[in-house]
Amino acid sequence: MTTHKVGYLIGSLAKGSINRKLAKALARLAPPELEMSEISFKDLPLYSYDYDADYPPAGKAFKAAIAAVDAVLFVTPEYNRSIPGGLKNAIDWASRPYGTNSFTRKPSAVIGTSPGAIGTAVAQQNLRSVLSFCNSPQMNAPEAYIQFTPGLITDDGEVTKDTTADFLRTFMQDFHVFIARVRSVLPKDA
Repeated sequence: MTTHKVGYLIGSLAKGSINRKLAKALARLAPPELEMSEISFKDLPLYSYDYDADYPPAGKAFKAAIAAVDAVLFVTPEYNRSIPGGLKNAIDWASRPYGTNSFTRKPSAVIGTSPGAIGTAVAQQNLRSVLSFCNSPQMNAPEAYIQFTPGLITDDGEVTKDTTADFLRTFMQDFHVFIARVRSVLPKDA
């Protein structure tokens, strides 16, 4: 079976983020056909079209990292009922300048966790709208709003509750199937 490189973006820049723990869990639970790696955006300056003629090294590296993967997984919290500013800035860097959008035809999925029962739901809807504009085919189901409780996921990414681990494993298996399906009709080099 074909291996797909999946880059994941963690919406929170905090080292101790619960979404960082979730991302580690997803990488552990992913099927072996998904080669998971984090794409960091913490060093990006605020995007401005003034950079379009000459991207700074951090912008070039980020854009190249997105272009190099077969699919993107967004693991994000919700800030003020929307996408965290750093994540939106990263999307702007990867999708600009006009005509060089690194997300075009790149399969994506969105997931997040928070202490609240429906936390990240509004951020995910906002993010889906942005990704739709960026022409990124999205895995629309299953939707995944993970309520984080103390001890649910260890710092190493081990999920301590079997039903949650099973759900996340299935989510990643479904993402694998989705990537393969999208790539069968939209090859990476097309």
